Amino acid sequence: MTVTSPHFSLQGVSRRYAWTVFALTVALMLSDYMTRSVINAVLPDLKREWALDDSQLGLLVGIVPLIVGIAAWPVALLADRWGYVKSITAMAAIWCVATALCGLAQNQSQMLMARAAIGLGEAGYGAVGAAMLASVFPAARMSAILGAFQSAAVVGTVLGVVAGGVIGARHGWQAPFLWVGGASLLLVVLFPLFVRETPRSAVGAAASPRVPLRVAVREVLATRSARFTYVASGLQVLILAVIGAWTPTFLAREYGLAADQAAARAGLLILMAAVGMIAGGALADRAGRAQGRIKLHFAGAYTLLSFLVLATAFALPAGSLQMGLLFAGTLVAGGHAGVAVSAVVDVTHPGLRATAIATVALFNNLLGLAPGPYIVGILSDSIGLKSALTIVPVAGLFASACFLLAAGSYERDVAASAARLDH
Repeated sequence: MTVTSPHFSLQGVSRRYAWTVFALTVALMLSDYMTRSVINAVLPDLKREWALDDSQLGLLVGIVPLIVGIAAWPVALLADRWGYVKSITAMAAIWCVATALCGLAQNQSQMLMARAAIGLGEAGYGAVGAAMLASVFPAARMSAILGAFQSAAVVGTVLGVVAGGVIGARHGWQAPFLWVGGASLLLVVLFPLFVRETPRSAVGAAASPRVPLRVAVREVLATRSARFTYVASGLQVLILAVIGAWTPTFLAREYGLAADQAAARAGLLILMAAVGMIAGGALADRAGRAQGRIKLHFAGAYTLLSFLVLATAFALPAGSLQMGLLFAGTLVAGGHAGVAVSAVVDVTHPGLRATAIATVALFNNLLGLAPGPYIVGILSDSIGLKSALTIVPVAGLFASACFLLAAGSYERDVAASAARLDH
């Protein structure tokens, strides 16, 4: 590898290689979320064919992040020991095959098992992929790079919903699972061909492939700022999870749109969160150059604003004003993503990057992605979908408070982490 300026990538990493890693890692993130979200567009078909209620539909959506949340931490810890490239390749192969199996399901039980297998395959990928990027890009760019990486999750959600709606409308609900799962297998072949394992020395001199479990747990939970950031991120992701899972159904019911039309409009709406992740991370990086805690202040502002705008939007009647506010609220709702991950990386030992980021994923899944769609399904059965969605944005208010609390100890925690590394 040729040496380039550390202002672009890490010392010893070429520009071409860094962007190759970025492109393939982002492509797999797209696949990750396409395969898990393609079901969102065909929920009306499953409801009709298998006579399911909304809580059962919510369970089919929520089982993937539930399994991801349970398995992400141990998978990431193994990846820190085993190697990022081998781990990523194995994970992607599992989720692609499991997605295709969803298209062969004959009932809810079979679908639930196949969806659980997707979650097992995807467990840890967000963390390991982010750690892979952290090994080739410098800290000064990390919020923007990781924001762009996480925005691929939103874009993948959009593509999954749109693909599910368009392909499902023409070829039946089974076809999107078979097409998306099969096409994603190409990335399983390409990734290990173009990306090589990061040397242990590149993730910190003190890094060890045999970090004891108790040491890993103590390290990722050692700082106050990290603990508040984990909770803040999970609460905010609950809002994004609900928007991704229930917007197609909401638009179909409230606006009378056909499944493919609702999926297309929902896709555009969800895409705004991706724009917010990229722009929000870049703005926070720029503002936080002098004082790192400022980027956490930005995350707190994003989450507070999302609460105010989205709660107002869902309370309004169907119409152009509601749609405009939904677009604006979803835009700012994603702004925190890159900041949360980069802040945790900043206060954690470099040899445990994947494990620390997996802890973010753990909270994202167990506080947000898993319960969000299921809770809304239960509420929808009792008070209606519109009322349920009006309640959800309050999570952003609590997320904002947690981000501001994290900012209060961030600088001290960065210094403490550096001191632990020196010893």
